[in-house]
Amino acid sequence: MRKLTIDELKAALKRLPDWRLAKDREAISRKFQFVDFDAAFSFMSRVALKAAKMDHHPEWFNVYNKVDVTLATHDAGGVTQKDIELATAMDGYAALMQAR
Repeated sequence: MRKLTIDELKAALKRLPDWRLAKDREAISRKFQFVDFDAAFSFMSRVALKAAKMDHHPEWFNVYNKVDVTLATHDAGGVTQKDIELATAMDGYAALMQAR
């Protein structure tokens, strides 16, 4: 996969308003908050199934009802269309579960 140009990345982030550029590297990140641990874990399970099908895996950290996610394509050295696709899917799953 080809790394997105800065203009492509900015355009993609306009469609993903809750995602931000990571501070220390070429990646995008988002914090999700759910009603409780069960909802957070259910979200992670759904994402894990999607990620496995895509052969593209997020970096994430979970504490109770919070899930912090960072996406980048290591082989490309930055953000690719795969990251945008997974971020879009995560937003959809979170919306179904009413994440904040």
